[in-house]
Amino acid sequence: MRCAVIGAGAWGTALANLLAANGHEVVIWAREPEVIESINGAHENRSFLAGVGLAPSLRAVPRQEDALSQAGLIVYAAPSEHLRGVVRAGASSVRGDAVLCVATKGIERETLALMTDVVHDELPAAAVVGISGPSFAAEVAARQPTAIVAASASSAAARCVQAALSNADFRVYTNDDVIGVELGGALKNVMAVASGIVEGVGLGFNCRAALITRGLHEMSRLGLSLGARAQTFAGLAGLGDLVLTCTGALSRNRALGVEVGHGASLAQALAGKHTVAEGVVTTQSTVALAATRGVDMPIVQTVHRILFEGHPARQAVSELMARELRPEQDQ
Repeated sequence: MRCAVIGAGAWGTALANLLAANGHEVVIWAREPEVIESINGAHENRSFLAGVGLAPSLRAVPRQEDALSQAGLIVYAAPSEHLRGVVRAGASSVRGDAVLCVATKGIERETLALMTDVVHDELPAAAVVGISGPSFAAEVAARQPTAIVAASASSAAARCVQAALSNADFRVYTNDDVIGVELGGALKNVMAVASGIVEGVGLGFNCRAALITRGLHEMSRLGLSLGARAQTFAGLAGLGDLVLTCTGALSRNRALGVEVGHGASLAQALAGKHTVAEGVVTTQSTVALAATRGVDMPIVQTVHRILFEGHPARQAVSELMARELRPEQDQ
């Protein structure tokens, strides 16, 4: 199958390389001339996935229409805040029967839409699939065993993505709970920032375990209010991705939280970063979305206060511990 990958960051590049290794014809679109030159000339994305050899058949192009032309499967991997504009810019070049796979994780700040909804808004006639799960790009590129979920209202589209991506090292499960899978992938980034803050202020494993567990509870609570299924949050796109991102050394969101926990402001923690920590934007979106649903999310709200209101990180953790005592499970 001819495949287009739109976005040549670490995750987009890893997915493009995976598809190429599976025998598909893959063209990846990149904004940066140096990325295009590196992929085509050195078979490596030195800017975003340095040290990983890429399939010689993988080709990078500077124009979306050249990547999208005749593609039966399109993978969108642009940052969440740019996804709508990117999809809109290339919409006229998308084949009518193409399956659209959304690898971006987040909640659009202006509309509070999930990423599959953003793509569906711009290309309403197409079948849209969201993918999520515990998957660091560098480990996928290194062919470390990985399992994710492909979620769609169209079982045929989900199976198409499953078949295209799966191989001996990369296993894809299907799911029809698009809201749950997408929210899991988005909200775990906020919890990873919180986990990093806990680590940065010098708190231990007990605290981190409590935060992950209660964070999962908050994620589920918001998901249920939007129509997601509780069991989705116990799966790969929920608990699996949450544990990885909150504890893994390769997590950009956890690393940013560590810097903030050490005393850096958000601006200082973001300065000079070449890659995106989606948890920052998603914190703002989640606070707004939870407010519209009347859902209490104390951990997310605390992260927002630390990142955007200058609230001292150590004091914020103490305030969470001092909240009114209550049953563990919602009544």
